[in-house]
Amino acid sequence: MAGKTIVVGVGNPLRADDSAGLWVARALRDRLAPKGITVVEASVGGLDLVEMLTGYDRAVLIDAIQTKGGTPGQVYRTTAGAVPGGRLASGSHTLDLAGALELGRKLGLPLPSEIVIFAIEAADLESFSEGCTPAVARAVPVCAEMVVEELGL
Repeated sequence: MAGKTIVVGVGNPLRADDSAGLWVARALRDRLAPKGITVVEASVGGLDLVEMLTGYDRAVLIDAIQTKGGTPGQVYRTTAGAVPGGRLASGSHTLDLAGALELGRKLGLPLPSEIVIFAIEAADLESFSEGCTPAVARAVPVCAEMVVEELGL
């Protein structure tokens, strides 16, 4: 794999299923670090997230999502411009990822040419909890394996 790769687990560690991306990042850190892949946890969205991606050639983002009629624990693979009928949890109060990426590119930031998103369907994004609901917790290792496969490892 050529170039620098970053994997970013996004979420709020105190908001139930909103922490799903963070749990996936934790599951991947020790496995991917020896391969030269940067794995980080982020509680930001929009332009702050775009800043984290600057200087990388490839990015994988993991976040929670809620879609109309979605099944909690379902894992989606998508891209920044094609989130499946819902809103990524991290983007709810900021410029959405697609808009932030567009702005970053217009400003000349060296952003990844490839950005893949894995989104786990959430059951509960509101409750204060340091853990995910059971269906989402079961999806964390599934999503981690999907990221490893995506990276060709």
